[in-house]
Amino acid sequence: MRAALRDWGLAEIEDSAVLVLSELVSNAVRWARAPVGREIETSFCRGAGGVRIAVDDADETRPRLRPGDGTGGRGLALVEELSSRWGVQSRRGVGKSVWAVVTVPGGTWMAPWDGHNRRESL
Repeated sequence: MRAALRDWGLAEIEDSAVLVLSELVSNAVRWARAPVGREIETSFCRGAGGVRIAVDDADETRPRLRPGDGTGGRGLALVEELSSRWGVQSRRGVGKSVWAVVTVPGGTWMAPWDGHNRRESL
């Protein structure tokens, strides 16, 4: 994702976007119990002013913000702080997609997607 952000002229949001991706993937790995053959999939796409990051998994349970304790619980709070917005949507078939939009400072997110999408299965 770092290389794509640089290629897209979005290097200034690189650290925030990578941290958001890391938190979303960590949540999926920790909470989603994917059956054999169901991977966690990441995708990100450029829009005017930023990037939309999504992590899909096979679990139906929707994440929620909760107070952090000494051992965890701060992941979605970080996502909320670093992104202009985030949410959850159902996937066709099984599971959900948790997404976040990270924009350049002072920027706004403009879609539709421009065809610059990247996907990876974990």
